[in-house]
Amino acid sequence: MQERYTPAEIEQAAQQYWEQNQVFKAHDHDPREPYYCLSMFPYPSGRLHMGHVRNYTIGDVIARYQRMQGKNVLQPIGWDAFGLPAENAAMQNKASPAKWTYDNIAYMRNQLKSLGFGYDWSRELATCDPNYYRWEQWLFTRLFKKGLIYKKSGVVNWDPVDQTVLANEQVIEGRGWRSGAPVEKREIPMYYFRITAYAEELLSGLDHLPGWPEQVKAMQRNWIGKSRGMEVQFGIVAQQHNLASEELGVRSKEETPLTSHPSLLTVFTTRPDTLMGVTYVAVAAEHPLAAKAAARNAALHAFIEECKKGGVTEAEIATQEKKGMATGEFVTHPFTGEKLPVWAANYVLMGYGEGAVMAVPAHDERDFEFATKYGLPVKAVIRPCTTPAEGPSRLTPHLPFTDYGILFNSGGFDGLDFEQAFDKMAVVLQTKKLGGPKIQFRLRDWGVSRQRYWGCPIPIIHCAACGDVPVPDKELPVVLPEDIVPDGSGNPLAKLPKFYETTCPQCGKKAKRETDTMDTFVESSWYYVRYCSPDCTTGMVDERARYWLPVDQYIGGIEHAILHLLYARFFHKLIRDEGLVTGDEPFTKLLTQGMVLPRPFIGHTLTARRIIFFRTM
Repeated sequence: MQERYTPAEIEQAAQQYWEQNQVFKAHDHDPREPYYCLSMFPYPSGRLHMGHVRNYTIGDVIARYQRMQGKNVLQPIGWDAFGLPAENAAMQNKASPAKWTYDNIAYMRNQLKSLGFGYDWSRELATCDPNYYRWEQWLFTRLFKKGLIYKKSGVVNWDPVDQTVLANEQVIEGRGWRSGAPVEKREIPMYYFRITAYAEELLSGLDHLPGWPEQVKAMQRNWIGKSRGMEVQFGIVAQQHNLASEELGVRSKEETPLTSHPSLLTVFTTRPDTLMGVTYVAVAAEHPLAAKAAARNAALHAFIEECKKGGVTEAEIATQEKKGMATGEFVTHPFTGEKLPVWAANYVLMGYGEGAVMAVPAHDERDFEFATKYGLPVKAVIRPCTTPAEGPSRLTPHLPFTDYGILFNSGGFDGLDFEQAFDKMAVVLQTKKLGGPKIQFRLRDWGVSRQRYWGCPIPIIHCAACGDVPVPDKELPVVLPEDIVPDGSGNPLAKLPKFYETTCPQCGKKAKRETDTMDTFVESSWYYVRYCSPDCTTGMVDERARYWLPVDQYIGGIEHAILHLLYARFFHKLIRDEGLVTGDEPFTKLLTQGMVLPRPFIGHTLTARRIIFFRTM
């Protein structure tokens, strides 16, 4: 036995033996119990940092332990290879993002091997490989035909530095999750995944994940945000300058013309018991009603432009100064017929609900602050109970009173509590065909169009005659050109005729290929599935997935709770409904390992390269 441990010699010999004998190669359909251990794959940024080392060491320990228990262990590795840093680095170095990415992958692959992790390298994949994203495009076309992907123009979060759209989840405290730049509001056409169609299942499924940290599940529950409430419709008072309802984007009664029955402005409220206390209606600055009014009001137009520079998240909206302006439009109360003013307000988000709220200043803090500032009426209609036995207090409540209580000053609803008022008001609204009970989710559909180059091309062809046409299977993948060097002035694909000029698959006429690429979170939403059969050329995945899935142990940071982890759960259900996998959830157990914080050492942080170097001395 050697007296001195010489890691440079021993580890090199051991690693050569592992590689030559494929010690860590997983065997499909082996009679042993399968165990799938997966750490979130890295972005090929160029060098491993200590966060990578910590994450992958934890995964390797778990995988080796399970292997020692006699299980058939799958521990793969790959590269989350698309993304903005590659474009930014390419511009700085005047090289293509593809070369920068592949060079980094080669370097980091060597680092991982030097650290001695027990990966099955035969399953290595990179999301920028056309053989990988081909199947992402294939799924996109299927979902588009089903209506689970659709295109619409809408107000989006715009990152002025990265020059791209961000999903709500990618806006952190009002700034882009990657660039850190203040996010702006813009209206552009883009494609959306209809994740809201799975909102209820995404929420209820959390109850069946005992192996997940409670904090992660709580974060997802809050983000999905299920609310029980009431949809209420206020009649828009017809004025000569009003547009028809279809132009305003609001609902109208088909059986009567605008002059005899006004168009309807829809709101959603979780507190219908306060309906008799509404004194005005507030709409988002981007609401069609506000936009129409602004066309004839320069001051209102200027206010709307100012709002576009304001907060884009609920947290920011809650803390910023409440500002508004009267639109000159009015609506009628669904019960009393009272004429109420419509205000454009910066605390109303177009992306949530209908972009309009019924304002009850006496029983809502934001409405109270707004009404006090602008001298709007305040009408109390809820008062507290002193105790359940004593019944309603006769004292006027301190305003704003936001708790549940007993209705007063509410006509035929006086004396009712919340549930009683909810039921009675629902009947009245349904009888009048002006609303009714509704379940609503905070979760919004996932906008995935990105005005960037280094990403998966969206497989859609725009034809003047046929509209948006999915690229046929036989023409997939739509390959991203890899020889482009971005100059920072917008999307290079939009300036490349050889990429976007094409013909329509349906009519054969000249057409234009979509030049936006997909959000890179799409690629990372299904990579764990592809590891099961990375060499499959006939489909996204084959029957081997049934042997390996779900992932037994997943390891990654809690910062992905409402980004990657939510999207991966959503994608698993999409792929399941295509008949490609079984089971409802992708990951049985989740370990969030915590974050390694840098500690300066002579102006630098400790890297994996230095660990490898010192270990061999």
